[in-house]
Amino acid sequence: MGALPERGLQLRSIIKSDGTLELSLAEVAVAPPTGSEVLVRVEASPLNPSDLGLLLGPADLSTAKASSADGRPVLTAQVPERFMKAMAARLDQSMPVGNEGAGEVIAAGPDPAAQALLGRTVAMLGGAMYAQYRTLSAADVLPLGPDATAADGASCFVNPLTALGMVETMRQEGHKALVHTAAASNLGQMLNRICLKDGVDLVNIVRSAEQAKLLKDIGAKYVLDSTAPDFMDRLIDALAETGATIAFDAIGGGKLASQILTAMEAAANRTAGAYSRYGSTVHKQVYIYGGLDTGPTELARAYGMAWGIGGWLLTPFLMKLGAEGVQRLRQRVVDELKTTFASHYTAEISLAEALDPKVVAAYNRKGTGAKYLINPAKGL
Repeated sequence: MGALPERGLQLRSIIKSDGTLELSLAEVAVAPPTGSEVLVRVEASPLNPSDLGLLLGPADLSTAKASSADGRPVLTAQVPERFMKAMAARLDQSMPVGNEGAGEVIAAGPDPAAQALLGRTVAMLGGAMYAQYRTLSAADVLPLGPDATAADGASCFVNPLTALGMVETMRQEGHKALVHTAAASNLGQMLNRICLKDGVDLVNIVRSAEQAKLLKDIGAKYVLDSTAPDFMDRLIDALAETGATIAFDAIGGGKLASQILTAMEAAANRTAGAYSRYGSTVHKQVYIYGGLDTGPTELARAYGMAWGIGGWLLTPFLMKLGAEGVQRLRQRVVDELKTTFASHYTAEISLAEALDPKVVAAYNRKGTGAKYLINPAKGL
């Protein structure tokens, strides 16, 4: 495969003590693979909301400015003073970004597990994916089928495993149906396809008629617009019909989590045998897994005492699930990569374009159905 690269470009994010966010392309050494390691030429890596949190932090992008250093683009923006205390742990640290990606294995260590991957297109999880090359253990990559491209496999970990993890959590905790907010997202569409395939009732909550149509067009049965005047009545009806008592909330702030718990209680009370001052005995659970609304989570406690609200993250869930369970989920993703777990992208951009203020503003909007893919090999 020719001489191995000695150096490559990597996107870096730093928040300086003076409140400046700086994005740049650093030239870094490429570690040759040893043992069971493989060297992958990165050809696709998605911009997920979890990546944007590290990439951009709480910077005010209206202050973004483009410049250059050593012939490479640089973007700077100011972080409002009120957010600086929360950034204390990362100040003045140049950090690589990108949770997942995919590309071709161009070199491998001598171990058989690594050698077997030489020349294969693989998906990867392990951070620092917004880079031209990535060296990591063979155990951290997922070989794709012969007809799968890097773009097909770029989003094969975070969204698919999160969606599968929600259904798995529902089953483990004894619920029979679930609720999902911001449900027209790429992840939400995947979750719908999983639930339709597995026969699980899913109540989708969106924020516009356009988003509702998108989900209905792919077969979703229960789709509710939270901006509609009859939202709560329709939500109670859907929860009574499905028996959904667990929700995964991508919004985080505001009243929606509380509205869901209130509606779950109202649905449970429709079949209650007797009144209780402590509310129904049905346990109602909301897990917050995102922060599209960064404001406070407002709880109006009108749903008895059998309820819970907490955070849900993919990595801790996978650790509790164990190696065998994780492998089972990963294999399902590979088997259904172009159907259940297909991802669609708004645009493919290069590392340099990822630092263009206009492009940054576009991918940071986090619009429903809008997902950007970085191809570090583009423009070389």
